Amino acid sequence: MLKYYDTLSPSLKMSHISTGVEYALHCLLYLAESPAGVKEASVRDLAELQGVPTDYLAKLFTKLAKTGLVVATEGVRGGFALARPAEDITVAQVVEAIDGDKPLFDCREIRSRCAVFNDQAPDWATRGVCSINAVMQAAQNSLREELQKHTLADLAHRTIAKAPASYGRHVVKWFADRSASRRSEDRE
Repeated sequence: MLKYYDTLSPSLKMSHISTGVEYALHCLLYLAESPAGVKEASVRDLAELQGVPTDYLAKLFTKLAKTGLVVATEGVRGGFALARPAEDITVAQVVEAIDGDKPLFDCREIRSRCAVFNDQAPDWATRGVCSINAVMQAAQNSLREELQKHTLADLAHRTIAKAPASYGRHVVKWFADRSASRRSEDRE
Protein backbone atom coordinates (compact mmCIF):
# COMPACT_ATOMS: atom_id res chain seq x y z
CA MET A 1 0.00 0.00 0.00
CA LEU A 2 1.38 3.39 -1.01
CA LYS A 3 1.65 5.88 1.81
CA TYR A 4 1.17 9.62 1.41
CA TYR A 5 4.87 10.26 2.07
CA ASP A 6 5.80 7.94 -0.81
CA THR A 7 3.66 9.96 -3.25
CA LEU A 8 5.50 13.23 -2.57
CA SER A 9 8.00 14.46 -5.10
CA PRO A 10 11.63 14.17 -3.97
CA SER A 11 11.81 17.93 -3.45
CA LEU A 12 9.00 17.73 -0.89
CA LYS A 13 10.62 15.00 1.19
CA MET A 14 13.01 15.91 4.00
CA SER A 15 16.61 15.84 2.84
CA HIS A 16 19.01 13.45 4.46
CA ILE A 17 22.64 12.49 4.41
CA SER A 18 23.12 10.30 1.37
CA THR A 19 24.49 6.80 1.05
CA GLY A 20 27.35 8.38 -0.90
CA VAL A 21 28.55 10.03 2.30
CA GLU A 22 28.61 6.67 4.03
CA TYR A 23 30.55 5.07 1.16
CA ALA A 24 33.00 7.98 1.04
CA LEU A 25 33.64 7.95 4.78
CA HIS A 26 34.24 4.20 4.85
CA CYS A 27 36.71 4.45 1.97
CA LEU A 28 38.46 7.52 3.38
CA LEU A 29 39.09 5.63 6.61
CA TYR A 30 41.42 3.33 4.65
CA LEU A 31 43.42 6.38 3.54
CA ALA A 32 43.74 7.71 7.08
CA GLU A 33 47.04 6.94 8.72
CA SER A 34 46.07 4.03 10.91
CA PRO A 35 47.11 0.41 11.32
CA ALA A 36 44.34 -0.54 8.86
CA GLY A 37 45.16 2.13 6.30
CA VAL A 38 47.36 2.88 3.35
CA LYS A 39 48.72 6.21 2.11
CA GLU A 40 47.03 5.92 -1.26
CA ALA A 41 44.70 3.56 -3.08
CA SER A 42 42.89 3.28 -6.36
CA VAL A 43 39.17 3.81 -6.54
CA ARG A 44 38.90 0.32 -8.00
CA ASP A 45 40.60 -1.22 -4.95
CA LEU A 46 38.61 0.85 -2.48
CA ALA A 47 35.39 -0.05 -4.28
CA GLU A 48 36.20 -3.74 -4.29
CA LEU A 49 37.26 -3.69 -0.62
CA GLN A 50 34.00 -2.02 0.41
CA GLY A 51 31.66 -3.76 -2.05
CA VAL A 52 30.76 -0.45 -3.70
CA PRO A 53 30.26 0.01 -7.48
CA THR A 54 33.50 1.40 -8.94
CA ASP A 55 31.81 3.95 -11.22
CA TYR A 56 29.78 5.33 -8.34
CA LEU A 57 32.80 5.58 -6.05
CA ALA A 58 34.78 7.31 -8.81
CA LYS A 59 32.10 10.03 -8.93
CA LEU A 60 32.31 10.43 -5.15
CA PHE A 61 36.10 10.72 -5.26
CA THR A 62 35.81 13.33 -8.01
CA LYS A 63 33.67 15.39 -5.61
CA LEU A 64 36.14 14.83 -2.78
CA ALA A 65 39.01 15.95 -5.02
CA LYS A 66 37.15 19.07 -6.21
CA THR A 67 36.69 20.15 -2.60
CA GLY A 68 40.32 19.49 -1.70
CA LEU A 69 39.80 16.54 0.63
CA VAL A 70 41.75 14.08 -1.51
CA VAL A 71 44.38 14.40 -4.20
CA ALA A 72 44.89 12.19 -7.21
CA THR A 73 48.20 10.37 -7.39
CA GLU A 74 49.87 9.98 -10.77
CA GLY A 75 51.00 6.97 -12.72
CA VAL A 76 49.74 3.59 -13.76
CA ARG A 77 49.26 2.59 -10.14
CA GLY A 78 47.85 5.98 -9.20
CA GLY A 79 44.84 6.50 -7.07
CA PHE A 80 43.91 8.89 -4.31
CA ALA A 81 45.42 10.05 -1.05
CA LEU A 82 44.14 12.38 1.64
CA ALA A 83 44.98 15.99 0.80
CA ARG A 84 45.74 16.75 4.44
CA PRO A 85 46.04 14.82 7.70
CA ALA A 86 42.98 12.84 8.78
CA GLU A 87 42.69 14.93 11.97
CA ASP A 88 42.15 18.00 9.76
CA ILE A 89 39.22 16.53 7.78
CA THR A 90 35.86 16.67 9.52
CA VAL A 91 32.83 14.51 8.87
CA ALA A 92 30.97 17.75 8.09
CA GLN A 93 33.44 18.51 5.29
CA VAL A 94 32.88 15.08 3.76
CA VAL A 95 29.10 15.48 3.98
CA GLU A 96 29.30 18.86 2.27
CA ALA A 97 31.71 17.57 -0.40
CA ILE A 98 29.39 14.72 -1.34
CA ASP A 99 25.92 16.14 -0.69
CA GLY A 100 26.55 19.86 -1.00
CA ASP A 101 25.21 22.40 1.46
CA LYS A 102 21.59 21.35 1.21
CA PRO A 103 19.19 22.18 4.01
CA LEU A 104 17.80 19.50 6.28
CA PHE A 105 14.37 21.10 5.92
CA ASP A 106 12.97 23.46 3.32
CA CYS A 107 10.02 25.42 4.73
CA ARG A 108 7.23 25.80 2.17
CA GLU A 109 5.35 28.44 4.21
CA ILE A 110 2.18 26.39 4.11
CA ARG A 111 0.95 28.24 7.19
CA SER A 112 -0.27 30.96 4.81
CA ARG A 113 -2.37 28.50 2.77
CA CYS A 114 -4.95 27.55 5.39
CA ALA A 115 -8.37 27.23 3.71
CA VAL A 116 -9.95 29.28 6.50
CA PHE A 117 -7.98 32.32 5.31
CA ASN A 118 -9.57 32.29 1.81
CA ASP A 119 -6.24 33.10 0.12
CA GLN A 120 -5.80 36.13 2.43
CA ALA A 121 -3.61 35.00 5.33
CA PRO A 122 -3.73 37.48 8.21
CA ASP A 123 -0.47 39.02 9.44
CA TRP A 124 -0.53 37.09 12.71
CA ALA A 125 -0.49 33.77 10.80
CA THR A 126 2.71 34.54 8.90
CA ARG A 127 4.47 36.94 11.27
CA GLY A 128 8.01 35.99 12.19
CA VAL A 129 9.73 32.74 11.56
CA CYS A 130 7.50 29.70 11.16
CA SER A 131 7.68 27.79 14.44
CA ILE A 132 8.14 24.50 12.61
CA ASN A 133 10.95 25.96 10.52
CA ALA A 134 12.60 27.32 13.69
CA VAL A 135 12.70 23.82 15.21
CA MET A 136 14.05 22.32 12.01
CA GLN A 137 16.75 25.01 11.71
CA ALA A 138 17.82 24.36 15.30
CA ALA A 139 18.03 20.63 14.51
CA GLN A 140 20.08 21.35 11.40
CA ASN A 141 22.47 23.57 13.35
CA SER A 142 22.90 20.87 15.99
CA LEU A 143 23.58 18.26 13.34
CA ARG A 144 26.20 20.42 11.63
CA GLU A 145 27.87 21.24 14.94
CA GLU A 146 28.05 17.54 15.82
CA LEU A 147 29.46 16.56 12.41
CA GLN A 148 32.04 19.34 12.71
CA LYS A 149 33.31 17.87 16.01
CA HIS A 150 34.39 14.55 14.46
CA THR A 151 37.33 13.94 12.12
CA LEU A 152 38.46 11.05 9.95
CA ALA A 153 41.18 10.43 12.54
CA ASP A 154 38.49 10.10 15.25
CA LEU A 155 36.54 7.62 13.15
CA ALA A 156 39.66 5.63 12.26
CA HIS A 157 40.65 5.46 15.92
CA ARG A 158 37.17 4.20 16.90
CA THR A 159 37.26 1.57 14.17
CA ILE A 160 40.71 0.30 15.10
CA ALA A 161 39.87 0.32 18.82
CA LYS A 162 37.13 -2.27 18.34
CA ALA A 163 38.87 -4.39 15.68
CA PRO A 164 41.19 -7.26 16.51
CA ALA A 165 44.90 -6.44 16.18
CA SER A 166 45.19 -8.63 13.07
CA TYR A 167 42.59 -6.61 11.14
CA GLY A 168 44.98 -3.82 10.21
CA ARG A 169 47.62 -6.26 8.99
CA HIS A 170 45.02 -8.04 6.84
CA VAL A 171 43.86 -4.80 5.24
CA VAL A 172 47.38 -3.56 4.51
CA LYS A 173 48.29 -6.98 3.07
CA TRP A 174 45.14 -6.96 0.92
CA PHE A 175 46.13 -3.62 -0.62
CA ALA A 176 49.76 -4.79 -1.08
CA ASP A 177 48.60 -7.98 -2.82
CA ARG A 178 46.38 -5.96 -5.16
CA SER A 179 49.26 -3.64 -6.00
CA ALA A 180 51.63 -6.56 -6.61
CA SER A 181 49.02 -8.21 -8.84
CA ARG A 182 48.69 -5.07 -10.95
CA ARG A 183 52.49 -4.76 -11.27
CA SER A 184 52.74 -8.33 -12.55
CA GLU A 185 49.88 -7.66 -15.01
CA ASP A 186 51.71 -4.53 -16.22
CA ARG A 187 54.84 -6.57 -16.98
CA GLU A 188 52.93 -9.11 -19.08
